[in-house]
Amino acid sequence: MSRTRDFTVPDLTGHRAVVTGASDGIGLRIARRLAAAGAEVVLPVRNPRKGAAAISAIREQVPGATVSLRELDLSSLASVAALGATMREEDRPVHLLINNAGVMTPPDRQTTTDGFELQWGTNHLGHVALVAELLPLLRAGRGRVTSQLSIAARAGSIDWDDLNAERSYDGMRAYRRSKIAFGLFALELDRRSRAGGWGITSNASHPGIAPTSLLTARPELGRDEPVRGRKVIGFLSSRGILAGTPESAALPALYAATSPQARSGHFYGPQGLGNLGGPPGEQKPFPTLRSVEEAERVWRVSQEMAGVSFPATTPQAAPRA
Repeated sequence: MSRTRDFTVPDLTGHRAVVTGASDGIGLRIARRLAAAGAEVVLPVRNPRKGAAAISAIREQVPGATVSLRELDLSSLASVAALGATMREEDRPVHLLINNAGVMTPPDRQTTTDGFELQWGTNHLGHVALVAELLPLLRAGRGRVTSQLSIAARAGSIDWDDLNAERSYDGMRAYRRSKIAFGLFALELDRRSRAGGWGITSNASHPGIAPTSLLTARPELGRDEPVRGRKVIGFLSSRGILAGTPESAALPALYAATSPQARSGHFYGPQGLGNLGGPPGEQKPFPTLRSVEEAERVWRVSQEMAGVSFPATTPQAAPRA
């Protein structure tokens, strides 16, 4: 299997792109490629020190890159609202929004500032609120929204009776739940936009499996050691077997967000065996993402929980296979 079959990112001069989770890992690689293609890239970050280091790294590799930081903590709805207010005051269209940030499998249940289970509140609700806050700017830019899921979302389900994992907590189960919900939201966003004439498009992607920072020890999450299997993933990646590399793992979201061939309402991931690694391309949505009824419920409940609202629409299009 080819380690990485890259593609040419089109000229993005004049485009404004917002990438969450771009202070390191996959997000940093995505931001660097967007900047190299001429986009103005905004990095909303929780940690200013890491954000400044990311800016320096991008400018070192892309001389003349137009990149800037904004403050954002996706685990705080107040922080999301503040970023939205700041960017609306700037009054500049957003052409690309890549919802890439996420947290993964704290060993013990943690909560956001607003009391939600950390993964549900950060990976899903925080991004739902961000899309709502930036919607006027996305509409002005006829923007494309690409939401980063996980291969973990191909299994599992949403426990509607325990969304905050208060009765029973399992880190991976909660992670899957957050990513399934976020994927359903991303595809429903496209249906709602088409029905309401919002002028934006939305699709989803996943990076496959690669030895990225998401799998490392994260003391702030209470995880003092790498995720189980991290060494095996690193071994396979280094030899081009099944797993991807950090560089190839960035490509599906980049392709979904920028390629003229990438379609709205569709799903993108690595094209190697089991969709674990390889070049980017379109794939069928995971079975967990195909229910329109579940997507509509996610759409409604997520707005209620996040305290945001989207224009009222009645989508009529069938789900895309």
